[in-house]
Amino acid sequence: METRELRYFIAVAEELHFGRAAQRLGIAQPPLSRAIQQLERRLGVTLLDRTSRTVTLTEAGSVLMTEGRAALGAVDAAERRTRHAALSATGRPGLVLVTKASASRELLAELLDAYAAEPGAAAVDVILCGPAEQERLLREGRADVALLHRPFDSTAGFDTEELSTEGQVVVLPAGHPLTVRTHVHMADITGLPGLPLPRWPGPDGAYLPGPGPRVRDFAQLLQLVALGRACAVSPESCRAQLPGDLAAVPVLDAPNVTTVIAWPPHSRSRAVADLVRTATRLR
Repeated sequence: METRELRYFIAVAEELHFGRAAQRLGIAQPPLSRAIQQLERRLGVTLLDRTSRTVTLTEAGSVLMTEGRAALGAVDAAERRTRHAALSATGRPGLVLVTKASASRELLAELLDAYAAEPGAAAVDVILCGPAEQERLLREGRADVALLHRPFDSTAGFDTEELSTEGQVVVLPAGHPLTVRTHVHMADITGLPGLPLPRWPGPDGAYLPGPGPRVRDFAQLLQLVALGRACAVSPESCRAQLPGDLAAVPVLDAPNVTTVIAWPPHSRSRAVADLVRTATRLR
């Protein structure tokens, strides 16, 4: 299959309308229809069920949409990494590191300082992003290396080195009855009256269902906790960022959070290797 054919098919599969797909692609509808028919003949399967009013995906079409998106993403990532490698060879900034905003703050500062002291260290462009975004940016080739946090982030398909593991705490308004305890369990805070757990966006940007408020970053979450609108379960290291009107209590049965440094397995960047080596020395 050609990437052009895949792009055409993905557009039709997402729009489920040949006219809208053709407009999105900037081509006329007849050649788009012919391209899809040619793709179906080549594969020997029916990808789309068409009537005069509707277009629907067949089971084979659903599989190709999923696999095609992944394939096109890999092609786009290869293009970006190739251009980035060429820029690095000319002496321009050689590393893009992504991490979740407000996470691993002390570790990140220590890592950047230690790496900058290394002979021949490349310039590091740091991108702070929202939940699940750093994993996506690394997979898309928009970043060279990332700090990820298991079990919240998937590290499947990446090379990784573990840097630290920590427990979690519940963040509550100061003075809440639970703050006098030495520890709590998840059952104590799930469904806490007036202080629901927040809802974070998933990898696709959609929020999970539930009664809690929607949040996009840690600063917003802390403000909601201070206002008495939510509680939060976060890694132990968040204590350093808490203002005086908030308190943290260890949650004994919350899963441990492991911070890892991750990079694409096919990376041949010396700068990435040096940064990873520096990170592992900080453990």
